[in-house]
Amino acid sequence: MDTIDIVIETTAGSKAKYKFYKKSQHLKVKKLLPAGMVFPYDFGFIPGTKGEDGDPVDAMVIAEFSTFPGCHIECRLIGAILAEQTENKKTVRNDRFIFIPEASLFFHETVSLNQLSSEHLEQLTEFFINYNRAEKKEFRPLEIVDADKAWEILKKQKE
Repeated sequence: MDTIDIVIETTAGSKAKYKFYKKSQHLKVKKLLPAGMVFPYDFGFIPGTKGEDGDPVDAMVIAEFSTFPGCHIECRLIGAILAEQTENKKTVRNDRFIFIPEASLFFHETVSLNQLSSEHLEQLTEFFINYNRAEKKEFRPLEIVDADKAWEILKKQKE
């Protein structure tokens, strides 16, 4: 099974959203999440990609552990939440690709989003909806796709 390195910007449990600045090669606190809201898992990006929003493609890394901002972690793609994001009346695709670290013991047999409970997928989707709402953006999930379809989409977003 193919793996890819993900760069972690924001760790599980964090209220602070970090952003990696490619030009200066550093991380910076971008914003704080509203009271009671934290990242459910490590969140980052896929190096060498570019989404429709102009940023590297987003990656959520589901694991029983968290890493640290700036960490590179080898992961396998298990699917994606395809979505549109609207800000200031401009709508772009802003999919969320979901990964499992190769080092995971708890999720080592998980190869597809379909193996997660429907409640788990709903909570992930709701996190992205609420996270964007806090930024005055609308996040509209379109479809949840398996790993094969997600790889097809991801390959088209190479920088």
